[in-house]
Formats: sequence, structure tokens, C-alpha cells
Amino acid sequence: MARRATPEVNAGSMADIAFLLLIFFLVTTTIEKDKGIARQLPPPIEQDQDVIIKQKNLFIVNVNKNDQLLVEEELADLKDLRQLAIDFLDNGGAPSGTPDYCNYCKGKRSPESSDNPQKAVVSMQNDRLTSYKMYIAVQNELVAAYNFLRDREAQRLYGWKYTEMKKGIDEGDITGSRADDIQRKMEVVQELIPLKLSEAEPKKSGS
Repeated sequence: MARRATPEVNAGSMADIAFLLLIFFLVTTTIEKDKGIARQLPPPIEQDQDVIIKQKNLFIVNVNKNDQLLVEEELADLKDLRQLAIDFLDNGGAPSGTPDYCNYCKGKRSPESSDNPQKAVVSMQNDRLTSYKMYIAVQNELVAAYNFLRDREAQRLYGWKYTEMKKGIDEGDITGSRADDIQRKMEVVQELIPLKLSEAEPKKSGS
């Protein structure tokens, strides 16, 4: 009895199929993009220009290697950091009638705290072993404090929150001459509440 020939599988089109599948996955797959922290660097300072910051205008935030938060040399909880920063920035401690007097501040006006938001500087320092999660959380709370005050001032001046203006510009919902107008309004608010967030070089663990 004659042996039957084993039928062969026609693999001639396998390469085409694999190529089509590759194109399909390339087109349909979404690649996640890494996102960083948006920061606008301040303009460069001339070397011969001395910058003098009064101690009362400096808000110091430290995070140690155990992710413990130290605000103005006192232990604090992360949930309280935003309000502490708002109280500092919005203090308005400069006396009435002086050039630094803040007529839009609503704080306690303590002479021992910041004169006005334009003079106030938030300084953050972390340990080299501080977790990235805690670092980002502290950053978020500090930026949220600035956004709170910017929203308040934009609402007072223009009846529209600063963060909503920025979102409309960033996402392209506001364009043309209206975008230019909104941008100018945002710059006015930024001048009233400038984001002065300084990061010192991380400390070595145990120092």
C-alpha cells in the first residue's frame, strides 16, 4: 500500500500576517509618557547682585530620611502643610503706609511673618533618602497653596479662577485674542502671587 504524502502547510503568507499584526499593535498601543514637575525657572541673577532675604520672609520645609516633615523647625503633618504655607504667604506683615504693605492679603498681619507674597520665599530641603512619593506629595501641597491664593485673587479681579484660566490655555480650549487677554490676566495674578519655591541641595543621610 502506497504511503500517503504528508500535506504541507503553506507558510508563504505567514510573514505578511506577522507584519500586519505588528502594524496593528503599533497603531493601537498607547505608550505612557513620563511626566515631571512643571517649573518655570526664575530669570538669571547677575553675579554682582546681592539678594537679601529677611528671615521672616523665608518659610523653611525639611523632609528627613524617614519622610518626617519639619516646618519652621517644628514637626508637622503633611495634611497641614498647605494651610501653613497659605498662612505664611498671605500674612501681610508689612506695616500700613510702607512700600511693602499688602492691601490684598487676608492673613494675621503678624510682624514676625512674611511682609507680602512678593517677598515671601518657600525653601524646601530633603534628605537624599527621602522617598520620591513624599517628595512629590510635599511639592504638590506647596504648589496647591500658591494656586489657592492665585485662584482667590483671580476670582476677586476677574470672576474666574486662575487654575481654570490656565487649564483652558494649556488644553487649547481658549485660543486667539481671547487667549492673549487671559494670558495677560494670568500674568497680573502671577505678579501678585509669584511662585517662589526654592529647593536646596539634598542633605546626606545622617548629616
